[in-house]
Amino acid sequence: MKLQFRPVLVLTTFALLLNGQAKKSQPARSESSNGQDTRITLDVSRVNMLFTVSDKKGRFITDLNREDFEVFESKKTQPIIEFSAEADLPLRLAILIDTSNSIRERFHFQQEAAIAFVDSTVRPRQDKAMLVSFDTGTELVADLTDDLAQLEKGIQSLRPGGGTSFYDAIFFACRDKLMQDQPLYKFRRAMVILSDGEDNQSHYTRDQALEMAQKADVTIYTISTNITHIETEGDKVLRYFATETGGQVFFPFKASDLNQSFENIANELRHQYNIFYRPEPLKTDGLYHSVEIRVKGRKDLVVRCRKGYYAPKI
Repeated sequence: MKLQFRPVLVLTTFALLLNGQAKKSQPARSESSNGQDTRITLDVSRVNMLFTVSDKKGRFITDLNREDFEVFESKKTQPIIEFSAEADLPLRLAILIDTSNSIRERFHFQQEAAIAFVDSTVRPRQDKAMLVSFDTGTELVADLTDDLAQLEKGIQSLRPGGGTSFYDAIFFACRDKLMQDQPLYKFRRAMVILSDGEDNQSHYTRDQALEMAQKADVTIYTISTNITHIETEGDKVLRYFATETGGQVFFPFKASDLNQSFENIANELRHQYNIFYRPEPLKTDGLYHSVEIRVKGRKDLVVRCRKGYYAPKI
């Protein structure tokens, strides 16, 4: 199913990153690309932050408690109201595979690695994954499902050729799919992208795609298909999406390194913390608010999370 995009006005009702079960909530309406209206509940009183903590060597730190963390919004300390280690939170995963001509050389190996990743990551009856390919257009190859055979068949069916609508693919997967499972805080949303980071066909811009990912609370992991050992402009784009959403970028210069990149992503998805905090002062202005999480007194530890959220406009 090829999806052709046209520029549309992105309404602030998509600002769903403030979510939960607090009292100050009200229904809002989200319009998907198929014309159907979906009722979505917005919580304007607390923010959800999924994040990982590792040491300087990249080893996950999993024994920290609520008292070990402090949260800052716009440089002001925020009260943590809930904390948990989310090893078993149901996963909603989007796998985006570049099928443009530029990645033809290593395409078969990428298919094999992607299948191995799906098999080791998606837990039947708990997690769901979807497959999107993009070249000249964006195609939903497999909708959100826990059927591993269907996902494997979709990956095997892919064939390279055409231009690159990279940003449109991110926008579609976030707005029309990952954002639809409500409430947002009950699921861990992640996106894995195999691409060279180039785009020459999208209707949406890079920043519009990033904004939609931030509003859908999606962590983006990018795997570069560039094998030149020289950072390209596309590699910088891949790094940008990963950094801004709290994910990672990988540069597997040898085909044999690709499996390790997928394994690292799967491992990280099972080693995350979750914090809810109530913004003070509370703002429902539709604007982007920067957030920082620190481990108290531990400069040797690295916290990786999204850089902020879009508040709903009420």
